[in-house]
Amino acid sequence: MLASQILLWIAVLVLGTLVAALARQVGILHERIAPAGALTLHQNLTTGDAAPAMELPTLSGETIAIGGQRAARSQLIFFVSPDCPVCKSLLPVFKSAARAESDWLDVVLASDGDEPAQRRMILAQQLAGIPFVLSEDLGRAFGVSKLPYAVLIDEAGRVASLGLVNSREHLESLFEAKERGVASLQDYLAARSKDVTNG
Repeated sequence: MLASQILLWIAVLVLGTLVAALARQVGILHERIAPAGALTLHQNLTTGDAAPAMELPTLSGETIAIGGQRAARSQLIFFVSPDCPVCKSLLPVFKSAARAESDWLDVVLASDGDEPAQRRMILAQQLAGIPFVLSEDLGRAFGVSKLPYAVLIDEAGRVASLGLVNSREHLESLFEAKERGVASLQDYLAARSKDVTNG
């Protein structure tokens, strides 16, 4: 009986040690995995370039200015499509970000194609009140080739960050890149890694 108790305690101690070692390894892996930023594809514009200044009609009949100096406000253009399931899944995230950042950020939804389909998406996703632009020229001007795609324009009318956004983290990485003054989070992490290596 005593021998089995001793063996049981030894097994518990070994198991506890293994769990502690595993927890440490998980922590190390977590530190090594970099946050995922928006994927910057081959595009017409890069960070720091002047954003194309355009005046475009919205689906609600108003006119909205894209680009140009924004008097202490930035502008986020989110390119979507009714046929894109990832776009639809990110629209609640986009609306949440628009509310959370409303003190410094104006938001615009953009697409091209079939207007009735866009209007159905606006109703289904409860997007009333958010400017929605239908313009193929706008997508071309920013080099949009895949969706969902987002462009963050700073107060001076320059591209602060841009890229393909497939998740909340990608969308938030655009704000983080602007705040840090880098093209993307990947660029920031690469520069930081280089500094650590050289230092």
